[in-house]
Amino acid sequence: MSAQTYKKFESAGSSDLPDKMTIYQDCMNTFNESPVSAKRCRLLISRLLRLLSSGETFPQTEATALFFSISKLFQHQNDSLRQVVYLAIKELSGISEDVLMATSSIMKDVQNGSDIVKPNAIRALTYVLDESTAFSAERLLKNAVVSKNQSVSSAALCTAYNLLPISEVTIKRFSNEAQEAIMEVKTAPMSARSEFVSKAPHITQYHALGLVYELKRNDKMALMKLIQQCSDGFVLKNQFARMELMKIVNDLIHRDTQLFAQFQQLFNVWLQDRSSLVSLETAKTITTFAIAHPRLVSPDLFATTVNVLRKLMNEFNCGAKLGAVKVVNKMAMVSPEKVAVCNPELESLLSMSNKELATFAITTLLKTSNEDNISNLIGRITEFVHKVSDDFKITVIEAIRTLSLKFPKEWKVIIKFLIDVLKNSEGAAKFKSSVVEAIIDIVAFVPQSKELALESLCDFIEDCEYNEVLVRVLHLLGKEGPSTSNPSLYVRHIFNRVVLENSIIRSAAVIALSKFALTKNDPTLKDSIVSLLNRISNDTDDEVRDRATISLKLLGSEHSFAKDLVQSKYYYDLNSLESKLTTYISTNEDSFKTPFDVSQIRKFSEDEMKAIELKHKQDRVFKSTDNDESGNRDAIAPATVSTNKRKDNDTYKGADLHEHEQDLLESKYADELSGMEEFKEFGKLINSSKVTPLTESEAEFVVRAVKHVFKDNIVLQFNITNTLVDVALDNVSVVCSAEDPENSRLEELFTLPIERLAPAGESACYVAFKKSTDTVMKGFLNTLHFTTRELNPDTHEPFEDDEGFQDEYEIDSLFLNAGDYIKSSFVGNFEATFDQLPNEEVAVYNIQEDLSLQEVIDKLVLNTSCLPLSNTQFAPTDSSSHVLKLFGKSALMGTKVALVIKMIKSSKGVALKAQCRTEDATLCADIVNNLM
Repeated sequence: MSAQTYKKFESAGSSDLPDKMTIYQDCMNTFNESPVSAKRCRLLISRLLRLLSSGETFPQTEATALFFSISKLFQHQNDSLRQVVYLAIKELSGISEDVLMATSSIMKDVQNGSDIVKPNAIRALTYVLDESTAFSAERLLKNAVVSKNQSVSSAALCTAYNLLPISEVTIKRFSNEAQEAIMEVKTAPMSARSEFVSKAPHITQYHALGLVYELKRNDKMALMKLIQQCSDGFVLKNQFARMELMKIVNDLIHRDTQLFAQFQQLFNVWLQDRSSLVSLETAKTITTFAIAHPRLVSPDLFATTVNVLRKLMNEFNCGAKLGAVKVVNKMAMVSPEKVAVCNPELESLLSMSNKELATFAITTLLKTSNEDNISNLIGRITEFVHKVSDDFKITVIEAIRTLSLKFPKEWKVIIKFLIDVLKNSEGAAKFKSSVVEAIIDIVAFVPQSKELALESLCDFIEDCEYNEVLVRVLHLLGKEGPSTSNPSLYVRHIFNRVVLENSIIRSAAVIALSKFALTKNDPTLKDSIVSLLNRISNDTDDEVRDRATISLKLLGSEHSFAKDLVQSKYYYDLNSLESKLTTYISTNEDSFKTPFDVSQIRKFSEDEMKAIELKHKQDRVFKSTDNDESGNRDAIAPATVSTNKRKDNDTYKGADLHEHEQDLLESKYADELSGMEEFKEFGKLINSSKVTPLTESEAEFVVRAVKHVFKDNIVLQFNITNTLVDVALDNVSVVCSAEDPENSRLEELFTLPIERLAPAGESACYVAFKKSTDTVMKGFLNTLHFTTRELNPDTHEPFEDDEGFQDEYEIDSLFLNAGDYIKSSFVGNFEATFDQLPNEEVAVYNIQEDLSLQEVIDKLVLNTSCLPLSNTQFAPTDSSSHVLKLFGKSALMGTKVALVIKMIKSSKGVALKAQCRTEDATLCADIVNNLM
C-alpha cells in the first residue's frame, strides 16, 4: 500500500475504507508494543470497527489473532480504551475461536471496573459465554441487576435477556431480582453523572419488565399479577416501561378475549397519560382488538380512543402525529366510518412540510372518503403529488388504485387524475409503471372506463421514454382495443411505435397489431393489418421479422386454434402447468419423443381469471390489518433484541404463498386424483371446495374434509392426522351416512381407506359417490373407523402379539351445498347482467343467532362461492341494513349466477331476502333455498 493511499485514510474526513491487511498488521504490531499508546490503539480499533461494519471480514485464523491481541489491552487501565476494546470484542467474537479465554478479564471488570467501563463489560458477556459457562457469571449478573446504578443494572438485564436462549436454566433464576428492579427506582451515582451516563430516567424498569415477561410469558396468572402490581400510576416512571406493560396486556387479551373487560379501567387511565407514546400504544391496542373483536369494545371506549388519536394528530411532535395517523389508517381499512370524524385533522396534515406524514394522511383520507367528497379530495391530492419524490407518489398511486376498486362509479374522476399525473408529473420508470398498472386495473374491473383510458394511454406513449412501460401499454391496447367501438383508432398509434421505436417496442407492437385483425366490430380491418404486417416482415431486427411472419401465418390459417394463439380466450393455471412440466421433464424416458399433454392443465375463462385477480387484490388490501394484529403480539421484546427481519419485507413484491394457497391446493388435488386409478374413469375434476374442519384442532384425531365435484360423481376427501403418541391406526376409513337416506340422490361406490396411520402422521381417506342429477344438496353423518395398534418404543413397529382394538370416533357432519357447484366469476355491469338473466327465485330467512351483519356476509360468501362485487362484502358497522351483490358461474355448465341479498339486523336477529337469477332454473332454486 502506497504512502499516498495510507495518508488518504489517515484523514478524518476521508470516505475511503482503510486497507484490510494494513489495518491487520498495524493492529498486531501496535497492540503488542510496550508501553501501549492508548490514543493510537483507539484510532486503530475505530478503523477496524469501521471496516467490519462495512461488511468486510477476516479469515478465522486472522480474526482469532486479532481477538487475542486486543484482549492484551486489558492490561492498560485507560477507561476510554477499555470501551472500544469491548466494542471490538463483540464484533470479533462471532468469527474468532476460543473467545472464552477473555471471560476472566471481562468478569474482572464486571466486578471491580469503574462505573463507565462496567456496563460495557457486562454487555460483552453475551458474546463470550455459552451454555456450559453461563452459570459462572450468575452471581455477578445478579449483583449488577440490583445495582443502584441504572446503567449497570440495565446492562445486566439486557445481557440476561440475550442469554435466555443460550442458558435458559440459569436466567430463570433471575426472576426475583428482575421484579425487584421494576419496583425499585434507580439513579446514577453523583460521582458518575456525566455526559457518558444515560439520560433516560428509570430505563431499568423497561428492560426489567421485558425480561420478566420472557420468563413468565406462559404463566397467565403470573402476568396478570405483574400487570396488577405495575398498573399503579406511581410504579412505572419510565414511559417505555408503560408502553411495554401495554404490549403485555395486548398479548393477554388476544390469548383470552374475556380479559379485555378487566383492563378497561387501565385503558381509560393510560389513554390520558402524560406521555403521548403511552397514549398512542394504548390506542393502538384498543383499535387492533376492536378490528378482531368489535363486539367486545364498548362504543364509549372506542369513541374516547378516537378522540385521543385526534388529539395526538394535533401534537407538536411529528412522531406522535405519524403514529396516530398509522393507527387511524389501519382502522380505516375495515371500519372507515368509525374514524371518519378524524378527517378534519387529517386534512390539516396535508400542508405539513413532513412529506411522509402528509402522504400517510392522504392514504388514510382516501380510505375514509365516500363518493360525495372524492372529487374534492383528488383535487387536493393532484397539487400535492407534483411536489413530492417518487416514493411518496407511488404510495399515493397505490391508495388511488385501491380506491378505484372501492368506488367503481367514480372512475371518471380517478382516470382523469391518473392520466394527469402520468403526463404532467416527472418521475422514473417505477413511478410511471405504478400509474399505468393502476389504469390497467380500472380498465379490467370497470369496463365502461375502457375507451377513455385507452385513448389517453395512446397519447401518453407518443412521448414515453421507458421501454417496460411502453410494452405494458401496448399489451393492454392489443388485449382491450379490438373489443372497443372504434378499434382502428388505436392501430395508428401502435403502428407509429413500429416506425419510431427500438426493436423491443417494435416486437411488442407487432403482437398488439396482430390481435386487431380478429376484431368483430370492424371486419375490414384485417386486410389493413395484414398489409402492415407484410411491411414489418422486412424489418432489420430478426425478432421483429419473426413475430410478423408468425402472426401472418396464424392469421392466414383456417384452423380455429391458430386464432386462439393470436388472441387467447383462456388462461392456463400456471401452478398446474409448472407441476406438470416438472413431472414431464423429470420422468422423461424417450428423449421427449412423447409430446407434452397440455389438455390436462386447468384453464380459466377471462371472467374467472378476473375474479381470481380481484379476490387477490381485495385480500392484499386487508391482509396488512391481520398482520398488524399478530405482529403486534410479537413486538413485546425490548429494543435491545435485534432481529434478522429485513426492513423492506413489508413492501409488496408480488403474490406470496398464502395469497395463492387455494389455487395451489386445487392444482394439487387435480394432480393427485388424476394419478389414482380408481378416479381416472370419473373424468376431469371440475371443482374442489375449501378445507372444512370436522374436529377441534386439539382432538386426538384431527379430520379435515374437502369436497371434489366431477361431472357425474362426488368424491369426499378426509385428511386425517393422528396426534396420539406410540399408537398407530390401521385400516382407517370414514363411514358417511346420508341424513335423509330415503330421498338420497347419491349412490356410494367405494371407500379408499388408509392402511396405516403412524403417530403424528397425516394421510387421506376417500369416499366416492355417483350422483343422479347435476346438483345434489345433501348432508352426511360421519364416523371415523380404525384399529389401534400399540407401538414398540424401540422398533416403532406394532407388537407382534397385539391384534389391535377396533374403535370408532364421531366427527362433525359434512354438507354438500350450492357453493360446491359454483365458481367465482367477474362481471363489469352487475345490474345490467342481473336484469338480463331469465330465471328468478326469492327466499326469505330469519336468523335468530346473535350474529353481526359482517358475520352473515362472510357466511354467505363462503356458502355460495360467488364473488362479491361493488365492494359489498363489507358492511358498515354503524348501519343496521346492507345489500350484498354476488356473481358466479356454474362449475358444471358455465351458466351465470347473480344474487342480490338484502339484510336487516334487529333485536330479534337478522332478516334476509335473497333474490337469485340464473340461466338454469333448477340451479336457481337450489342456490336460493340452501344459502344458510
